[in-house]
Amino acid sequence: MTDAPHIDPRLARVAPTWEVELLISGVAIFAMLQLPGWLDDGMFALEPRLGSEWRLILTLAYFYAKSAAVVLAVTFALHLLLRAHWIALMGMHSVFPQGVRMDKARMGPIQRAIEVERDDRMDDAVERADNRASITFAIGVSVALIIAWVCILFCGALLVATLLSNAIGLGMEPLTLVALVGGMACMPLIVAVTIDMLAGERLSPGTPTHRIVSSIIRFYTRMGMGRRNNRILAILQTNQGENRAMLVLVATMLLSIMTVAVMYVAMRMGTSVGSYGEFPAARQLRIEAMHYDDTRSPARDDAVPFIDAMVATGPYLRLNIPYEPRRDGPAMRDCAVPTDADALQEARAQLACLQVSRRVLLDGKPIPALAYEPASDARTQRPALLAMIDIRSLPPGRHELLIARPPAEGSNRDRRDPSYRDYRIPFWK
Repeated sequence: MTDAPHIDPRLARVAPTWEVELLISGVAIFAMLQLPGWLDDGMFALEPRLGSEWRLILTLAYFYAKSAAVVLAVTFALHLLLRAHWIALMGMHSVFPQGVRMDKARMGPIQRAIEVERDDRMDDAVERADNRASITFAIGVSVALIIAWVCILFCGALLVATLLSNAIGLGMEPLTLVALVGGMACMPLIVAVTIDMLAGERLSPGTPTHRIVSSIIRFYTRMGMGRRNNRILAILQTNQGENRAMLVLVATMLLSIMTVAVMYVAMRMGTSVGSYGEFPAARQLRIEAMHYDDTRSPARDDAVPFIDAMVATGPYLRLNIPYEPRRDGPAMRDCAVPTDADALQEARAQLACLQVSRRVLLDGKPIPALAYEPASDARTQRPALLAMIDIRSLPPGRHELLIARPPAEGSNRDRRDPSYRDYRIPFWK
């Protein structure tokens, strides 16, 4: 029987959590890789249903949640790679306990002397690989938890502020209210910590200032704002240097949020990736697939007007105009509805207002007797306006619909504003 290969006792000093780390990374990475796509689908499905104030809450929650998901996905994938490297080092040390044999390496005398000067034993390399994997796992999980807590607290506070603003009419933007209340809530802690850092050693215990500063810091610490509440971050700051730890933390958070923002803008703009710089890019000339029901993607495309297909074959052209709360809402709030009107009369008055704000031109001319019907988008179940356009008298060939696009809430209502540009839908008969 051959003797088992000797393994340095220092190699036993591995992180005691390595098995659990591998288990979590291996199992959770698949869910984390799927989660960003699920969040994208939820965002694109809910966004067209909300007005500007609720859309802000949804957008912030989406950015924070997806940033946390991206951080976790990257962390688990990187951790698996680092753990694989660590396991490979362990295996190679078991098979070749003598380590790197410089006498067998092909190199010049100068390089050999430099390499020999380095006191880098195999057990040290294995320990560094082990520590690197554990620290990467801890940092990623800690950053994701911080982003998740920011999402819950900030978006929750914004939701409460929006509900209060709508219920009692505070006359203040919800975001401003959250910033004001949050600043006032944190100001005592900021002042107390500043006094402690600048003059804490000169404050005698028992003095009024010392008691006040101590009481404020103790209160906020018990409320969850102490250093030990995030032990992972506290350990990194006190062992790796506070500036270095904060730099890694902030850089990771900013990189994840910026990545999510760039991905979101790219998805919204539908920009093609590739060498298409010479392709005509004017949106006024582009035929958008989202304007045709047989080519649009209900889960990802914007809530824009659409017809059945690019080629109209029947006597009527079915035009479906999804209701956009942040665009149609202002027009409906300004709509003049008789105070004594019943539900039917109110609905007809609202349709008349939409008839004006959502005017339709066919080949540059108004459509006689165009009437909207309240309906819904069968594939997204969102409310929509339905117009059946008589095209029996149209000659064969290319035609074009222009549908008015009201400005979004808070945007410039000038016709030069891109958000006011008409929807353009070419079709052929």
